Amino acid sequence: MTHTNRPAGPMTTAIHAGEAPDPTTQASAPPLHMSSTFVTDQVAGFSAHDLEDGAEGYLYTRWDNPTVAMLEKKIAAMQGTEACLCTASGMAAASAIFFTFLSAGDHVVVSDVSYAGVAELARDTLPRMGIEVSVVNMSDLVAVAAAIRPNTRLIHTETPVNPIGRLTDLAAVSKLAREAGALLSCDATFASPLGIDALGLGVDLTMHSITKYIGGHGDALGGAVAGRADLIARMRAEAAIHHGGVLSPFNAWLIARGASTLPLRMRAHEAGAQAVAEWLEGDPRVTRVIYPGLASHPQAELAARQMTNSSGMISFQVGDAAAGERVAQQMIDRLGVIHYAVSLGHHRSLVFWMGTEALMDTSFRLEGAQLEDYRTYAGDGIFRLSVGLEDAEDLIADLDRALG
Repeated sequence: MTHTNRPAGPMTTAIHAGEAPDPTTQASAPPLHMSSTFVTDQVAGFSAHDLEDGAEGYLYTRWDNPTVAMLEKKIAAMQGTEACLCTASGMAAASAIFFTFLSAGDHVVVSDVSYAGVAELARDTLPRMGIEVSVVNMSDLVAVAAAIRPNTRLIHTETPVNPIGRLTDLAAVSKLAREAGALLSCDATFASPLGIDALGLGVDLTMHSITKYIGGHGDALGGAVAGRADLIARMRAEAAIHHGGVLSPFNAWLIARGASTLPLRMRAHEAGAQAVAEWLEGDPRVTRVIYPGLASHPQAELAARQMTNSSGMISFQVGDAAAGERVAQQMIDRLGVIHYAVSLGHHRSLVFWMGTEALMDTSFRLEGAQLEDYRTYAGDGIFRLSVGLEDAEDLIADLDRALG
C-alpha cells in the first residue's frame, strides 16, 4: 500500500495514514522515537531558520520528530487537509492559532461560549498584548457580520460548543470570513474529525484537543491543528519552534494508537449517546436534554445537514441550580460505571456538573441577549455527559440509580 494522504475509506485512513513498515526492522507497528536529537550530516547553525526548505531528515525533536510526524500525517489525512501541527495540549493548539496569526492592533472574533481556557485567553491575555477581541453568539450570523472590522484577521469558533452543545453554521460563517479577508478557525473537539467535514465547509484551521476523541483512552495529553500546508508551516515556525509547546513522542505514539480505531469508536459513541439521550429525554426527573441527534435540539436541521456523526456529548438539566448540585452529589455517591470527572471523549463515560455562575467565572461574563441565549441551553447549570463505549443499558441503569 502506498502511504499518502490520498482519499481512502475512514478505517483504512485511520489505520494506515502516516504509517509504513519500519525500514530497518520491517516492524509492522510504528516505532517510538524518544530521542531528543539526531545525528546529522548537515552543516547548519543552531537555529531552525538555518535549515533549508524541504530538507530531509531530523535534527532536534522540538523542530520535528518521526513519531510526531507520523501522527500529524494521520490526523491531516483523517481531516482531509494538506498538513497538521501537533502540540502539547488542546490549549497549546488554540494558543498556536492566536499567537501565529494575530499581532498588536489586530482584531479577532471569538464565540461567546468557548472552552474555558480559550475564553480566559481571549478575555485576559489577548487584550493585554494589544489584540482587540469581540465575543459573539456564532449561531447569530447577523451578530457575527456586525462584529467584523477592517482589522479582523481571525474568526474563532467551536461546534458543537463546549459545554452547551450549540452549533455553528460553518459554511455561513466561512463565507463571512472570506468576504472580510479573515481566517476561520474551529475547535471541532466535540465532533472529532469524523463528525464534520470542516475543510469542505470552508474552515481554514481545524483544531482538536487530541486528548479527547482522537486519543480516546484518557491517558495522553495533546492538541492538533490541521489546515493548508502554508498556514501549518507558519504555525510550526512560530508556535512549535519559538513557543515550544511541542507534543511528546511518547504521547504521539499513544494517541496514534488510539486514532487507528477512531471510526469504530465514533460509531459506538454515537449509538450509545443516542440511546442514553432518548432515555434521559423521557425521564421526568430530567428537565432538558441537548444532543445533536435528537429532534428536540434547537438546531436539529443544522445538525442533520452539517454533522456526519452526532458524537457522544450530551448536556442535560435536572431543574434549578440547587437540584443540580444535589444530583451532582448523588452521582458522586452512587455512580458505579460512569466516572464523575472532567474531560471527555474517552472509552469510559464521564459526567460533571457545571453551574452557570461557575462557568461565567471561567469564561466570558455574558449579559443581555448573550446570557439569555446561554440560559436557553444551560438553564441554571448543566451536566456534561461524555458517553463512552460501555453498553448503553448499563449507563442508563447507572444514571437511573444516581438520579434518585
